[in-house]
Amino acid sequence: MVSRAIAKYVKGSPQKTRIVVDAIRGKMVEDAVAILDASPKLYAKRVAQVLHSAIANAENGNEAVDVDQLFISRAYVDQAPTLKRIRAAAMGRAVRILKRYSHITIELDVKE
Repeated sequence: MVSRAIAKYVKGSPQKTRIVVDAIRGKMVEDAVAILDASPKLYAKRVAQVLHSAIANAENGNEAVDVDQLFISRAYVDQAPTLKRIRAAAMGRAVRILKRYSHITIELDVKE
């Protein structure tokens, strides 16, 4: 592992975020950035921010690393704590609203 970036408490469902992360796992960094830029998914922008942070961490942490040789060795999304809210419903009832959050982790390594 050359570098890692973690974004915690990102607003968005882990299930929907995993769809975007699955598309870039194992790809070269250049290809992953192109996929995220072309993706119509809302969560692609948030995943791209984490990827750019991991690239910057690799550049600043180790001067000998060539950015063109980096690939995504591990990328995963974990569930963060869920905010529970209540919305009024008919006949005096209440309906629970779950506002889900995610932890996004991307690890980069050098392709040999």
